[in-house]
Amino acid sequence: MERVRLDKWLWAARFYKTRALAAKACDLGRVECNEIVAKPARELKLGDRLRIRIEGHEFELEVLVAAEMRASPAIAQSFYRESEASRERREKMAAERRAMVEQEGWVDPGRPTKKDRRDINRLRGR
Repeated sequence: MERVRLDKWLWAARFYKTRALAAKACDLGRVECNEIVAKPARELKLGDRLRIRIEGHEFELEVLVAAEMRASPAIAQSFYRESEASRERREKMAAERRAMVEQEGWVDPGRPTKKDRRDINRLRGR
């Protein structure tokens, strides 16, 4: 298979959980194919360059396999090649986020206790 719909490929390569989410990302302009904002039905072929923005991450990829079927994560990673610059940028951003969390001393408070719930309800006027 040499050509495949963009939304199908994004789903098969495990960038999105469903084709509907992949199509919505394309409609919102979060996916570019060869530096052009791509529609979900765009035909993707081998060698195309993609730029995908997902929740603060930006991927720059080259398509190696035009797959329509979803595969395991290990196999799905063989569908594309991420550029070195993109990988380094994502690793740098992840390190910065980890440093911010450590610096701020953020701690997950967990579920509220019964006393906390009562206080919350009192503040809300219940």
